[in-house]
Amino acid sequence: MSKLPLPDLGAYLREQRESAQLSLRQLAEMAGVSNPYLSQIERGLKRPSAEILQQIAKGLQVSAESLYVRAGILDERVADGDPATVADVLSAIAVDPVLTDRQRAVLVDIYLSFVGVDETTPVTTPDPPPAAPARRRPSRSTPAAATPELKEKEN
Repeated sequence: MSKLPLPDLGAYLREQRESAQLSLRQLAEMAGVSNPYLSQIERGLKRPSAEILQQIAKGLQVSAESLYVRAGILDERVADGDPATVADVLSAIAVDPVLTDRQRAVLVDIYLSFVGVDETTPVTTPDPPPAAPARRRPSRSTPAAATPELKEKEN
């Protein structure tokens, strides 16, 4: 469900741009977005992507997370590193059966770097589920009777 218009985001962007003493054109050029598009964002008519917000944040020299919160992309509790919210996200990563241990570790590192929580912050998460045993499919060159599943069925 999209949230249009976004006057809070637009007003915030305009305020930041004016305090940086930048014209709309200057910021558009610095952020690499078109002048009309930036104007529509400031007026609350367009909902920018996270990538565009990051570009605008760089141009304004403000935190991208603050723009994500204003745009409704990131929950303020997550941006503030609320331990309960952080634990919820880390729990979801830990129990996702599709992810490998390495993927879980990388996601946790990236997530913690985004929310500004370091490794010394106590956060408890459940242990990941045990990995399911890998099932091999018979190759075309392997006779069907040579696969362990079929041998077991034959006995």
